[in-house]
Amino acid sequence: RESLAGDKINRVMGIVNGTTNFILDRMESSGAEFDDALQLAKELGYAEADPTADVEGFDAQSKAAIIASLAFHSEVSVDSVYREGITGIGSKQIDAARSAGYAVKLLAICERAEKDGQEGLVVRVHPTLIPLEHPLASVRGAYNAVFVEAESAGQPMFYGAGAGGPETASAVLGDLVSAAKRHLAGGPGLADSTHADLTVFSVQSVVTRFQITLEVSDETGVLASIASVFADNGVSVETVQQSPARQDAAAVLTVMTHVAKESDLEQVVSALRENKSVVNVTSVIRVEGL
Repeated sequence: RESLAGDKINRVMGIVNGTTNFILDRMESSGAEFDDALQLAKELGYAEADPTADVEGFDAQSKAAIIASLAFHSEVSVDSVYREGITGIGSKQIDAARSAGYAVKLLAICERAEKDGQEGLVVRVHPTLIPLEHPLASVRGAYNAVFVEAESAGQPMFYGAGAGGPETASAVLGDLVSAAKRHLAGGPGLADSTHADLTVFSVQSVVTRFQITLEVSDETGVLASIASVFADNGVSVETVQQSPARQDAAAVLTVMTHVAKESDLEQVVSALRENKSVVNVTSVIRVEGL
């Protein structure tokens, strides 16, 4: 709105919810499962008694709509923002990500996109794998950060506390003081420009890499069967890791794809769920920041 008002922003990726970042960071650093990390967040005052707005991504979804509206001079509604929460993330996904050189973060991603020759936006909130060397991967605890990709300013990142009573109160009070100063000076409030009027496209137009975690029957021919599902739907597999199966238990496969369309990946997941060798599709996580 102010510092980058004269620049063209192409993309914004942000950790915009301190509660979920604390939970994911706790799971990574201590090996805790989701429920235990959430309980600790409540005890420390980072999570509400009803944490749904945080852990299901509703809070981040609202913030993503605001960020996208400001960054791209367009009116972006909350309903147009794709949303997934972190309740499906467990220690298996965290460990698999870490071993592959990634951290799991709940990111709000707002970016320019093109569809059928028309310029628009895609705005989404979901768990994301980012390389450990990316600046956002180093954001720990209940902190927030917003990473901007702009044509002139480059890639600035803004970092600060993202949860907690005093921290939230300070931010609210700052806004109130700013509004009061403008009122006393007789000036108008800050106006938001929507002159660009960009269309918000569906998340299905996204092209990225994906990590899919599966529980499969521990039997001959499973890998070939799974590989054919990806190939038949036009999605190229980069790597496959298999965790040893315990006695009378399903084996766990972690599949990393090459760049693929979201719509193609959805077809893969649908076909996997119908495959007799697949016990469960545990998670699908997008990969960003490469």
